[in-house]
Amino acid sequence: MAMIELRGLTKKYGELFAIREIDLSLSAGDVFGFIGPNGAGKTTTMRILATLLQPTWGEAYVGGKSIYTHPKEIRRAIGYMPDFFNVYEDMRVIEYLEFFAAAYRIRGEARRKVCDEVLELVDLGYKRDALATSLSRGMTQRLGLARVLLHDPQVLLLDEPASGLDPRARIEIRALLKRLRDMGKTIMVSSHILPELADVCNKIGIIERGELIVNANVADVMRQVREQTVLRLAVSERTAAAATLLRGMPIVESVEPVTAPSQHEELLVTLVRGTEQGPAAIARTLVEAGYALAMIKEDEINLETAFMTLTQGITS
Repeated sequence: MAMIELRGLTKKYGELFAIREIDLSLSAGDVFGFIGPNGAGKTTTMRILATLLQPTWGEAYVGGKSIYTHPKEIRRAIGYMPDFFNVYEDMRVIEYLEFFAAAYRIRGEARRKVCDEVLELVDLGYKRDALATSLSRGMTQRLGLARVLLHDPQVLLLDEPASGLDPRARIEIRALLKRLRDMGKTIMVSSHILPELADVCNKIGIIERGELIVNANVADVMRQVREQTVLRLAVSERTAAAATLLRGMPIVESVEPVTAPSQHEELLVTLVRGTEQGPAAIARTLVEAGYALAMIKEDEINLETAFMTLTQGITS
């Protein structure tokens, strides 16, 4: 059974489509990176799944339950963290969590125990008696995650959890997401910190103008956008002659000599058609021609490159 399932999910405001005919299925344990330009429809989709917004048409299920007929059961099964939220003034961190634990009807010793456990999980145990309003932005985001974990939901909807964080805080949030993934949670996370999502997610969706234009495993997305391979290579001598040799190969589109600033040596940046046999063919050709191959390295592609390749930056 899919933990999250969307069928033709659509939300209109007048003639404007916020999201249009979205189909999506996530199994237990999937971590789905939801990326797209601002205004593309990410928050709208999450708010519908959290039963905070009614779609115009289409179906949405969480744990097999429909948002139309079982909203209360869905709210018990999910942890929804919006992109921006406030903490209450004059409340200590532990009081803030105990307040929400009480709202989930967690009582007595069990309440104190679960609050202490989620504080340790998000590495905020040492701040339990600090005022919630005194926390940094990164700590506040971790406190927000602690709050949505109080009732041990199996599905997490995290809308821009790394938004506005400094580099250290983003690393901490990423580590926490990995921990939640290892606990078997099904997670939908939207973010503009694109390269970092590849580390955490096994599936990715790219949304633009309300339409889900990409929905696949991370590795498949990388393959989809990579029609060429960029190689950086160096030979011990006769660099110009090696460049001429490579330019004569049918699979080579271009060869550009560049100087590597750190090594003060000349590299050949070679654009090769295809991704599988190209590097091996290049290396074999150079060695068979008598060149000593000092280095060959394939440029990596990341989610940021994939995102820029597959989208146009257009919103609804």
